[in-house]
Amino acid sequence: MSITNAFKSVLSPFLFYGKLSGVKIFPQEKICRLSASAVMLFLLPFSAFASWKVSFDEKKSEINAGNGDVSLVGTLSFSAQKDNPWTVADSRDGVKERLALVDSKGNVQGYISFPKDCGNRLTLLVYHRTAQNYAGKLYFSGVVRNSGDSFACRARPNSSERVLGLSYGDADSATNDSIFNADTDTLLKFDASKVSISKLENNSYEFSMEAAIDDSAGSEMSISLMPDYYKNRYIPYYRPLDRKSCPKTPTGWMSWNTYFDKATAEDNLNEAKIGKKWLQPFGCDIWSIESWQGNSDKLPVCDFWHYNLEVNEKQFPEGMKKLADDIRALGFKPGIWMSPFGTGNEKTYLEHKDWFLHDKYGNPVRSWCGRYTLDPTNSEARKHLKNLFRTASRDWGYEFFKIDGMSGRNHSYCAHLYERPEIRAAFSDPDCENPFELCVQAFREGIGEDRIFLACQGHTSGVDVKYADACRTGADIVHPNQPVKWENVLNQAICTENQIFAHNIVSIADPDTLLVKDLPTEQARVSATVVALPGQLTFFGDKLAGLNPDQMKILQQTLPPIVARPQSLYPYFKKLPLWKLSVRNEQIGEYAVVAFFNWGDSDSKISASAEELGMPPNEDYIAWEFWTGEPKGKIRAPFDVEVPARGVRVLALHKASNAPQWISSDRHLAQCALELKKCKWNPETKTIDGEIEIIADFPVTEIFYLPDGFEVKKVESPAFAERADLGSGFISITFAIPENTEKKIVPFSIQF
Repeated sequence: MSITNAFKSVLSPFLFYGKLSGVKIFPQEKICRLSASAVMLFLLPFSAFASWKVSFDEKKSEINAGNGDVSLVGTLSFSAQKDNPWTVADSRDGVKERLALVDSKGNVQGYISFPKDCGNRLTLLVYHRTAQNYAGKLYFSGVVRNSGDSFACRARPNSSERVLGLSYGDADSATNDSIFNADTDTLLKFDASKVSISKLENNSYEFSMEAAIDDSAGSEMSISLMPDYYKNRYIPYYRPLDRKSCPKTPTGWMSWNTYFDKATAEDNLNEAKIGKKWLQPFGCDIWSIESWQGNSDKLPVCDFWHYNLEVNEKQFPEGMKKLADDIRALGFKPGIWMSPFGTGNEKTYLEHKDWFLHDKYGNPVRSWCGRYTLDPTNSEARKHLKNLFRTASRDWGYEFFKIDGMSGRNHSYCAHLYERPEIRAAFSDPDCENPFELCVQAFREGIGEDRIFLACQGHTSGVDVKYADACRTGADIVHPNQPVKWENVLNQAICTENQIFAHNIVSIADPDTLLVKDLPTEQARVSATVVALPGQLTFFGDKLAGLNPDQMKILQQTLPPIVARPQSLYPYFKKLPLWKLSVRNEQIGEYAVVAFFNWGDSDSKISASAEELGMPPNEDYIAWEFWTGEPKGKIRAPFDVEVPARGVRVLALHKASNAPQWISSDRHLAQCALELKKCKWNPETKTIDGEIEIIADFPVTEIFYLPDGFEVKKVESPAFAERADLGSGFISITFAIPENTEKKIVPFSIQF
């Protein structure tokens, strides 16, 4: 039996591209041998598993293992402690399922076998010929190339983990062990005692693996293709996020968290006028209306007239279409809150009793959404649902739909109600497999594919992700008619940690609104960091006229949301003290932004090692703290940070350079240099030249670090405002353009 048959039953979401020069596919009686080159995998949708084909070029020490749509080409080498180097060779004893480890004297001292009972894993097992006492390591390295939307990640949970990993710009992390293709829901997982994965260009990844022959736990390595990774584990209705209806992460304002059920059309428009000046230039683009239905000026929600688009004429006297037009005239997209799984309107119920559910005694079934709860298996009722949303979308002109009462954890939501046996028996079609999906499908069909659909509370474990663009991850940030409290912020953080593993993969995570007015400054910073560092859906809810400049700046510093993704593809069920955003910026390079959270009630020192952060140890880093603007200077891991009770500190960590370098700015909490369109150090002229985007009447301050021997001689820019020496090698340069000037990109040059 050849190695060809040793690689049975392994996948297909990767495409084998053409012939490799000088490499042949050997017939079955030939053995293949692993060696030096690159691994290329091309991800495509799969339909069935196929066998591996393996080729070997002994002169190049190169192996090529292909399985239909997958190809692996890479270098295999062995290093013995006592006798370096050894050779990986063809079998010399007629056993076709293994390779030989040949010492410098030409003797076979060990083997590499390819177990054929490993399912869809490509496994390499290294072992002694007999009970030898030598030690050594097997190395396998190459390149993986993916098609579609793929990124490096981590898929191996560890109970001692303390870091929530996030990635911006496909940045690398030493903790990554896999490559995920979001288009096909396929994971390629690398298992070895040491694994390294680095992003190259054009959807290519360089990898390396190690296995030690003197350690039984590390004597093998494998590469596993795991189709339907999310679908088989967490997300049965997996569908990759479609950016057509939602090309960017939604941002906006909504009235509920401070006005609750009392906001009028005038209140909403007055807030929008303030938002136009202070938030719209930074990327806030939706103004969403809540509690507009008939009888919606007083809780509970089940009393609201959800089901016939009746409008509360006292609060919205000119109707919802006029309000949408007024919002659009201010430059915002109009949004609307709806929850039509039921109604509190008895007249509607009596006119269409067969559209609603009744218990075995004939009484109407009550839920959070209504005193009368919809029967989704009634086709006429669903048709009416579609028409409701079509009217709000096409006739009224709303572009963002926040649909409440979805499949979240509230036990009185209809998703829970519809799953109960006694309720299922009451359906007009008791055999319907998922009546809740019929509602959600009707919502989407009525809204249209070009509108934004936020499922509140939606959840990735339910059908919501099949139709919605975004899902609320947790409960409301406030309780009705109460201010925001620390316990609400904690819940916001815990729900984010638990569900961020699907963010920007199947849906956009919504942590609920960011509120800063009623929170102490440190707690407001915590909430802003929770919302903004992962780039979640970002909505505000404070009465904007009541915010002081520092509070307004916190909101501005979260906009626009960055397009970040999780690096750990699994949920967490504990409060993590460290959130790390790995950043790759074309102008700045790779660096880390790390949030140190103190969830406790007393001040504390929080420490992080380079290893757990996935950063190279024994390196000098330049550190800057965002919230306090404190220069930390040149430091090494472990990174120790003093954090106040119920507070957070956010450090930008850049590898130290021997030249001046950009470190941070006050523009955005994620410190991803979003405002820098160009930024380059020129060693010949000793200048940093670039272009920066500036918002009118909102100065932006950039932070640079100067190694010993450098000082600023001159700053040239039409937007240059001021320069300051901050100590410890840091300087700040502030840029500004006049009020009533449009946001624009201006050049700058810093001469040293």
